[in-house]
Amino acid sequence: MVSLILAGEIGFWVVLAAALAARYLLRWRRAGTALLVALPLIDLLVLAATVRDLRHGTVADWTHGLAASYVGFSVGYGHYLVAWADARFAHRFAGGPPPVRPPKYGSARAAHEWRIFARTLVSAAVTVALIAGMTALVGDTARTAALTQWYRSMAWVTGISLVVAASYTVFPKRPR
Repeated sequence: MVSLILAGEIGFWVVLAAALAARYLLRWRRAGTALLVALPLIDLLVLAATVRDLRHGTVADWTHGLAASYVGFSVGYGHYLVAWADARFAHRFAGGPPPVRPPKYGSARAAHEWRIFARTLVSAAVTVALIAGMTALVGDTARTAALTQWYRSMAWVTGISLVVAASYTVFPKRPR
């Protein structure tokens, strides 16, 4: 399962690099767009393989939860990561403007951190929903008991992101 998730992660970055190369280096806009649209298919393949593994009698372990978390992260942060990579690739290889950096100070930084928190919240919600769905699909709580540990992990990740966002609101960073 871990190798499948690693293959999915590597596949994501390879397809993204190919899409950006097609778009900016080869000037194949349609091919680049088609590859970008195909990125969610990698997540679907990881998810389908995870569900298939569980449906065929495997006892769930932490890797099945990691697969759900990978898909949740892709849903919450996927567009953000693609836009981040696109801006840098366009600047480096196609004469585009320099990428916009996140704000460093004040309410603009706090707003940025709250957007990050929103992405984290979406990621955690998708992960929890996928784990609940996998648990219900298998229908055997003894075989899926390891998945419930991911609920606590997602709560911790979300809580930490909330504390970071709130700290930038309550104690805004100021220029020196």
